[in-house]
Formats: sequence, structure tokens, C-alpha cells
Amino acid sequence: KGKAKAQKGKKITLKIAKNSIRISFDGGRRLDLSKMGITTFPNCILKLDDVDELDLSRNMLKKIPSSIQKFQKLRWLDLHSNQLEELPAAIGTLQNLFYLNICNNKLTTKNLPEELNLLKNLHILNLGLNCLDSIPTSLGALKELKEIGLFDNALTSIPNSVKKLPNLKKLNAKRNPFPDSTNQEEPDDTVKRVKTLYLVQEKDLCSSCLKICQDEKDKLNKLKDVTPNPPKKPSFSLLLTPNSPAKDNQEEWRLK
Repeated sequence: KGKAKAQKGKKITLKIAKNSIRISFDGGRRLDLSKMGITTFPNCILKLDDVDELDLSRNMLKKIPSSIQKFQKLRWLDLHSNQLEELPAAIGTLQNLFYLNICNNKLTTKNLPEELNLLKNLHILNLGLNCLDSIPTSLGALKELKEIGLFDNALTSIPNSVKKLPNLKKLNAKRNPFPDSTNQEEPDDTVKRVKTLYLVQEKDLCSSCLKICQDEKDKLNKLKDVTPNPPKKPSFSLLLTPNSPAKDNQEEWRLK
């Protein structure tokens, strides 16, 4: 009996949902049902469709119904760390959506709805820790996108339509099986190459050639004395830290 009850999950009543509404830092109304052991979408929350933010993260949801379209005021939707295998096409009707986190689920490329490209106001999209083997080129329609998380998937390439989004500032695609060189941008090589190298002793050089060699040697010695600054590591403050359980402090997910 106990096992069956655990599989059924916690039942969310309208009273529980109303008591779970919080006021976010910018004054919006946030319905926080995270970490509540929910296995099926609680239809009672459709009566609270005027909230600005909906957090269903860290549950056991396998499906989001098409009725999600009733939340037309929604700006912030967090579904990370569930067991979602697909998303409804109706998610494309949430035209005010600013932030969408569907990280750490079981989503495949096939089950990503094409309607995601209708979210014209989306600034932050997290698709990390899923089962994606490619990214739809149609996501290039999200011209307002500033941050996208693609880490820990099965990607071998990222379409140029996504990489070259006009407002994109952060793209985390770590731990994907990208080819070592194929389709990767090679850095500019400033070192001049020669096919053949001849070695001679100084005594065999004429005075002018010897001076040229000595000048080049002095230049190299000067370069050795210069210590290069370590490269600055990129920051993904608004994207889930890869390979970690979901963060408890949801404020860290917000756009500052």
C-alpha cells in the first residue's frame, strides 16, 4: 500500500495551491509547487491562471497538458528536474513568457514542439540535461533570446541560426559529443609555418644574416619574459550548474 501511495504522488488541492502563492521580488504573483512529489499536473491550479510565475520544478511530472495555455499572463515557467518526455504545442501560446527552464528532464529532439519558436519574448531558455541529439534551426526565430543552456545532451552541432542570434550573450553547451574539429570554429593562427627548416652554425653565417638571427632571438627572449593573463572563464549565472541537483534557492535563477 505504501508503495502504491508513493507512486500516486501528492494530491494538490486548490487550498494548498492558494497557500503556495508568493510575491516575487518584482511584485509578481508566483505559484510555487516545487519539491512536492507531484506526479500529475494538478488541474485545480487552472483556477489560478492569473499568476505571473509558475514553479513546478523538482517533481515527478511526465506530462504537461495543453491547458497550460490558460496561463496567458505567465512570464516565468520552471519545469526543471521532472520526468517530462514531451511538451505540448500549446506552450507556444504563452506569448509573455520571458523565462523557460525545462532542464533535467527526458526530452528528445523529436518531442520538442515546433511552437517553441513562437515565444518571441523569451530571454532565457534552459534545455540542458536532456536527451537532445540536435537543436531545431527554427529556434533561430527567438530574436530576444539572451541565454540558452544546451549542456549535457547528445548534440554534435549547433545550428548557426541559434549561435548567431542577435542578442545572445551566454550559450552553455558543455559535455556534448561535438567532433574535435568538424564544424568547430578554429582560432586564428598567428604563427607562420615553414615546410623545411635548415640548421647552420653561427660561424657559417654572413654578418648581416647573423645580425638578423640575433635580433629575432632577442625578440623571443622578450616574449618569454611576458606572462600572459589567464583566459577569463565564461559565467552562466542564470543557467543551472551542470551535473548538480537543482538549486534550492530559486532566486538564483532570476534575471537580476
